[in-house]
Order: sequence, then C-alpha cells, then structure tokens
Amino acid sequence: MEVRKCKVSGKSFEITDEDLAFYEKMNIPAPTLCPEERQRRRLSWRNERNLYKRICSGSGKQILSVYEKGRAAFPVYDPEYWHSDNWDPKEYGRNFDFTKPFFPQFEALMNVVPQLARSVVKNQNCEFVNQCGWCKNCYLIFEADYDESCWYSCYIFDSRFCSDCAHITNCELCYECVDCTNCYELKFSQNSKTCHDSWFLKNCIGCSNCFGCVNLRNKQYYFLNQSCTKEEYEEKLKGVVLSTFAGLQKMRKDFQVFAQKYPHKFLTGAKNEDSVGEYLNNTQRCQECYDANNAQDCKWVYNSRNVKNVYDMMAFGSKEGVEFCCDNHELGAGVQNVIFSDQIWMGCHDIMYSKLCVNNSRNCLGCVGLKHAEYCILNKQYTKDEYIILRDKIIEHMKQTSEWGEFFPTTMSPVAYNETVAQEYFPITKEEALKNNWKWREEDKKNYQPASIPFPETIAKTEGDVVIEIFACTQCKKNYQIQRPELKFYRTMGLPIPHKCFECRHKDRMNLRNPRTLFDRTCTKCSTPLKTTFSPDKPEPVTCEKCFGEEAN
Repeated sequence: MEVRKCKVSGKSFEITDEDLAFYEKMNIPAPTLCPEERQRRRLSWRNERNLYKRICSGSGKQILSVYEKGRAAFPVYDPEYWHSDNWDPKEYGRNFDFTKPFFPQFEALMNVVPQLARSVVKNQNCEFVNQCGWCKNCYLIFEADYDESCWYSCYIFDSRFCSDCAHITNCELCYECVDCTNCYELKFSQNSKTCHDSWFLKNCIGCSNCFGCVNLRNKQYYFLNQSCTKEEYEEKLKGVVLSTFAGLQKMRKDFQVFAQKYPHKFLTGAKNEDSVGEYLNNTQRCQECYDANNAQDCKWVYNSRNVKNVYDMMAFGSKEGVEFCCDNHELGAGVQNVIFSDQIWMGCHDIMYSKLCVNNSRNCLGCVGLKHAEYCILNKQYTKDEYIILRDKIIEHMKQTSEWGEFFPTTMSPVAYNETVAQEYFPITKEEALKNNWKWREEDKKNYQPASIPFPETIAKTEGDVVIEIFACTQCKKNYQIQRPELKFYRTMGLPIPHKCFECRHKDRMNLRNPRTLFDRTCTKCSTPLKTTFSPDKPEPVTCEKCFGEEAN
C-alpha cells in the first residue's frame, strides 16, 4: 500500500495493492489527486438541472440547452439535429502538435465541434428534461430512464405518475419519496420498499396502510409504530391534518425527530457482499461507492448501474452496463475500456481523453462528437497502424507534460462551477472559484414578482384556472407556476400546492440523505466496527446488518 498527498488539497490518501493491480491492468498510472478531488473534477463538468433557452446552431429553431447562449464557445445542436447526418465531426479533424501540451489542443477542438444541447434519447413529450432517456410525458426530471408522467424528480427510473422524488425505482403515484423501490401511492417516505397506501415511512419493507412508521416489515394498519385495527387506524388518520401545507410541514418535522430514536443500519441497501459505501444494492467487492446497483469489483463509483471493474465513475451504466473503465463522467450502454473521458455511450470501447463519442466508436484519442468512428485522433482519421504509433507517441508526450493520468481539469469545463453538481457536493464561493480560474455564473437579476394570489389552503380550495397564476417561493422568492398535469396529480392525491420552487424542494430532499463521507463507528448494540456515512455526532443509533435485522419488526 502507498500513501500519497493530493497535489490539490494536500490531503493524504491511500492506494492499496488492489488499486495498483487495477491501474496496471488498465495501463495507467496511479492518481495524484485524492478521491474527493477526482470526484469534484468530474462533477464540475456536469450541469444536470440548469436549462436555458437558445437557438439551435444547426436548424435555427428555439431549443433548451444546458449551455447558455453567449457563454459556450462551441455550436450547440438540438439532439435530433446532432444525431442526424447533416454534419460530419471529422471535418474538424486536425494534426497533433508536439510542441504544445495535449489539453489546450483538445480544448481548442472541443470549442468548435457542435455539442448536444441536452443529454436525451428516445423520449416522447419531454422537452424540459436532461440526462433522460426512454421517458414519456415528463417535466423537469433529471438522470432518469423509462419513466412516464413524472415531474420535478432526479435519479428516477421505471416509474409512473410520481412527483418530487429522488432516487426511486419502479414506483407509481409517489410524492416526496427518497430512495424508495417498488412502491405505490406512498408519500413523504424514505428508504422503503414494496410499500403502498402509506405516509411518512422510513426503512420499511412490505408495509401498507401505515403512517409515521420506522423499521417495520410486512405490517398493515400501524400508526407511529403501534398496531391498530383498521377502524382505529382510519380514526387516527382523521386526526392528522394532511390536506394543508402547514399541516404537512409540521408532520415532516415531527416525523424526522420521531425517526431518530430508532436504529439505523450502517449502510442503506441490500444484497451487498464485501462492499463499503452508501445506497448500494446487489454489489460485490465494491469500495467507497455511492448509489450503485448491480456492481462488482468497483471503487469510487457514483450513481451508476450494471458496472464491473470500474474505478472513479460518475453516472450512469444503463441496462447494457460498463466494464473496465477508469476516471470518467457519464458512460453507459455497453461501454468498455474507456479512460479519462466524458459522455461516451452506446457500444464504444478503447476510448481515451475524449468527449461525446457515441454509437460504437472505438480506438479514439482526444476526439469530440464522433459517431461510428474508429482510429481517430483529434477527430482526424488514421489507419490502424498509424493510429497505434501516433497514440503511443502522444501518451509519452502527455507523460512529459504531466497531463497523462487524470480527468480533464475543471478549468476546461464548458459550464460554470456553480451550475454543476460539484457545487452541490463541494460548495465554494465565487471568490474561491475565480481564484482557481474556474468559471462562475452570476445570478440572474432577481426581478421577482409577488404572488398573483395567496397559496390556496388546500387543493380543494383551488379555484378557476390556477395554472395561469404566479407563485413566489417562500424560501428563495423565485417565481414559478403550476403545470396542468401537476395540478391534476395534486388533486388526485389530495395534496396542497407546494410553497417552494423546484430547486428549494430538491435541496430539502437531498438534505435527508447522508453526505458521501465515511466515518468509523461501532455498532450501538454489539460494538462491531463499522464504516458508515452516519457521522459520530448524529443522534440516530447505528447498527450492523445483523443487529439491525434483529431490531426491525
């Protein structure tokens, strides 16, 4: 094992013998940045939820894009136009100049090759989405696949008629749920599976007609963890004010306090073997991974599914998966042997230091926007033998310029730091960003209007065409409107109109989750040593898996 000092943060970090074996297999050097700084770099390239109106540089029609007009150097194409045969990315090909470092040459290429306005594929009636595929009739959902009629959510998969959720899979008619799976008509719940017709659940499995319950298994008609008859349960439910926003907010706060007295398992997830991290399911030998499902032999992998032998990856895997890749952002759909790259999808393999290469591209270095391409460097075509000779020569050149071995620097990111997910996990000030020569977007002038009407006390008291009214967020004062399908959803569920804008609601949901930091603790019950995201100063009892299983009812 080696102990190194991060060249950015100065923090010491370990590189194990297993890590060294992986890097040797991938034929790349061990990193000089600590895991946190490597993650920050990748996240600083990911604008997930900020969408701007602009004109497609190819078709001339108005579109939505993650790249704001006037701030991105490159042309921006609508997804349909970008994937068409109307343009050829190889027309931007150029020779490599060995008198200059690699990164400036790659950046110069990136700044002229058309980029995708949004990362979307095969959606129907889903204009206001990003990082989204195979969805229908959705609005403001991000990092989402195979959803229908869902709104204001992120990391949502295979779900229908859900709103204001995060990290849910195969759910229907759910609202304000976080980390829930296979649930139906569930509201204000977290870390629950196969539950239905319930409110305010945490760490529950197989429960129905339950309210305000924690750690229950296969229960029905429970109120605040106490068994009731059906009649008693319905009577207690009538005594709780759930139709008003004020009543729901009070219950949310009360339930968070109530849940803290119950044991919490050190790791959220199931069917994990020799794995450490948080929100893991069906993993084997995964270390320091977060929000990973169906993963084997991975380390520092985040928000990914169906991944094997992968280090340092942010999103997404997809059903076809990813194998043998290192230090990348956004890979998926059958990708293999990709290193230090961004947005590589759909059957690609053997790609290095490239961006937005798709559709079975292979054996490429320093390329941007290629489709069905092979043996290219800086978008220029070579024969196989020419490619191998030049590729190896460029790698040696990058080693001499100290560029070989890590993801693209944040200074090269085409989006501002505070537009990206990096600001969510690694928040900094404008002054700190500018000191590092990172881009920063100034906030829009806040000419917010007062609400055109007061918030209706209940959904039953919404009168007239409320979708034309303007509301003002009670937290940030930003204006927003209620969409017609959204209003229908609230009426169906008997829920009041939210008093906060989408971004403030998103922050509230994400604050329910633990940060991506591991702490050393011991099981409250048996004193077994644990690695957990529950910091020692948090009030919840934290137990090992065995003791948690004994405690759960």
